[in-house]
This record gives sequence, structure tokens and C-alpha cells, in this order.
Amino acid sequence: MADNPFESLPGYSRFIAELSNRPTVEHSTLAVWSDSPYTGIAEGDVLFTKGFRLRIREELDFYECLITSYGYEVYRGGERLYWYDDFPHPKDTGLRSTHPHHKHIPPDIKHNRVPAPGISFTTCNLPLLFREIEELIKA
Repeated sequence: MADNPFESLPGYSRFIAELSNRPTVEHSTLAVWSDSPYTGIAEGDVLFTKGFRLRIREELDFYECLITSYGYEVYRGGERLYWYDDFPHPKDTGLRSTHPHHKHIPPDIKHNRVPAPGISFTTCNLPLLFREIEELIKA
């Protein structure tokens, strides 16, 4: 894989193609596009074995080499299991360790948030998310 896939649209596209080439991935609609030389969007679904699906939306800054915004949702069949987002909740002191990154989990998935170690604007989050889903597949 590329040293820093955030450096260009072709680099991030290659990174996604390589990451999706694994036995647990059945199909992917994940695509990266841009209307400027400095920014891009990665969006789509990755379908895993045993009915798991990862819905991805990332806004990318190729000039600064980072993710400027994201949302990641994990489903099994039609059930949303959890999601990650970067919407800040500064009054929620339990999230300070990874602010603004957090994960929504059951019960009361909309309001039950936990810190999201490993999720970042400056590193690729997809490998962590793929590994997390692969652990669910094994369970």
C-alpha cells in the first residue's frame, strides 16, 4: 500500500482497492472522486461475509493529507449495529480522550457514545474498521 494514501486522489483510490482485496469482502461500491486537485470524497458501501456492511463517507484534503470529515456506519442485514462520527460533543466529558471522534453503540444508539481510540483525521481509519468487522465475522 502507498506510504501516505492521503497525498493524492489516485493514491487513495489504490489504497481503497488494495484494502478491499481480502477474503472477507464480497463486494464494494466504495469510490473516490474529486472536483478539485486538492480535495476528494470517498463514499460507498463495503459488503462483507455473513451479512456485514460498512457504509463510508469521508471528505479528504489531499493538500494537507488528512480527513476533514467522516461518517462510518456498520450494519448486519438491515440492522445498524453502531456508527462513528466526528460531530463534537464538548459537554460529554466521557468523550474527551478522543474528542471529537466517538462511536455510537446500543442501547439507545443515538445517545450512547463512547470514545473512539484509533479513529483520527490524520491517519487512515479504514484498516481499523475492516479489522473490527472481521472480528465480528469471526465471533
